Amino acid sequence: MYKLQSFSRAKLAETFSRLSSRLHWTGGRPSAPLGSRILTNTDDIFKHNMWDHVQWTEEDKENARKKAKENSCTHIPLEEQGKFDTEACQYWDKFYKMHQKKFFKDRKWLFLEFPELLPSGAKSQTTNGYLVDQQASHPQLTGSSTDTDTRIQQHNRPTHRNTDTPSHQKESCQGAAPEETEALIQTPAFPGQHASFRILEVFCSVFFLKLSVLLHRETDAYVYCCDFSPCAIQLVKDHPDYHDSVCHAFVHDICEERASFPFPPQSLDVILAVFVLSSIHPERLQGIVNRLSTYLKYGGIFLFRDYGRFDFSQLRFKKGRCLSENFYTRGDGTCVYFFTKEEIHDLFSIAGLEEIQNLEDRRLQVNRGKKVAMHRVWMQSKYRKGYPPPPS
Repeated sequence: MYKLQSFSRAKLAETFSRLSSRLHWTGGRPSAPLGSRILTNTDDIFKHNMWDHVQWTEEDKENARKKAKENSCTHIPLEEQGKFDTEACQYWDKFYKMHQKKFFKDRKWLFLEFPELLPSGAKSQTTNGYLVDQQASHPQLTGSSTDTDTRIQQHNRPTHRNTDTPSHQKESCQGAAPEETEALIQTPAFPGQHASFRILEVFCSVFFLKLSVLLHRETDAYVYCCDFSPCAIQLVKDHPDYHDSVCHAFVHDICEERASFPFPPQSLDVILAVFVLSSIHPERLQGIVNRLSTYLKYGGIFLFRDYGRFDFSQLRFKKGRCLSENFYTRGDGTCVYFFTKEEIHDLFSIAGLEEIQNLEDRRLQVNRGKKVAMHRVWMQSKYRKGYPPPPS
């Protein structure tokens, strides 16, 4: 944390000159990724709450390492650590009961950073107020070759099929992998079965409701969300925008290997995990990503955003809150892990997904009232489930 109030103008200029150097930015204001609000004039520091693409000096990195080492030198005793895993649901249930709807923020920025949330051709109002056509803005999502277009059409078609399926729909399955086609035909009824585009949000938020309403208005897409907190699910279901015809919220513990989802494998186009995997013990993460990935269609995409290593929230932990390396528990019993790019890449690659994007988002967050600036570090990634090789 930098207490800017006590800095001289010369010190301010020197500090933010270092912080804003070596920017990964090429001018203009791109719609994505990660914004382009660049601090170039120290006099402007308090004009906005956040500045993008802030690079750390070696001194900044060393200070962060020292703080993390200091606050993790004393671990919570092993005999006390188990409760943060076995009683996690209770801690999060209390969290939701305390914060109620205040925690369910409207994450409009997700449309900006993750246009893949919209089916090809759908439109959405972004954070900046622009109407963005996903297919036009991101042609790489649909591909340029006839083969790629055909595959996208195949994996976007409804999963459920019955005996009275029209002949032209039956013929359209011929290009799919044999094991996928067989699974689609035998799948029993499930919520959202007739939708051509399906999204799972691994967590509950008002954004889930906004997304479902938007997609239903413009497409036949369907949105699911799950949380292991019954309180969180009930808060979502009590919202006036919630309706079973466009979305389905359900209690589910993604750490439980035998817990079943209300949809079949290979039925989702998008999985969205935003600030959720960090709350889980790092030793469980690989199994979770492996299981979730089986529910993606071929060509489906896993969208991820979470805390990065040495984020301000990690450095401000006091001694005695560390469970294991870079994994902490807060005062309310909820936990948080801080990722690196390499860890994320390994996590999704081992699950058999292909990297599309894996970025470290470094920003400077400003409290204009207290005249304080904080280094924030978030990770943003996109990984796709590749198509199986064609039969020989």
